[in-house]
Amino acid sequence: MDAYESNDERPGLRNKYVRFHINDIYVPEPAEILEELHGQESLSGRIIQLSDRGLQRDAFALVEVEGLSRPVVVPVAKIVEVQE
Repeated sequence: MDAYESNDERPGLRNKYVRFHINDIYVPEPAEILEELHGQESLSGRIIQLSDRGLQRDAFALVEVEGLSRPVVVPVAKIVEVQE
């Protein structure tokens, strides 16, 4: 057992700035943190498929975003810009 495990704090850490990974956060859920930090940011990508409703308001687009391991599904009505 680490000498400080039972203590409320480790000596010298209080009021220090630290770095850690989002995946290591216990509370709140990492998804909540990401939503709060980045929920209003815009992503861009290429539509690779449309739902059967095509460009209708309740249609969905499958979008390939660089840097993400898999495509995302976005309501067509929420797409804010289209580029060629």
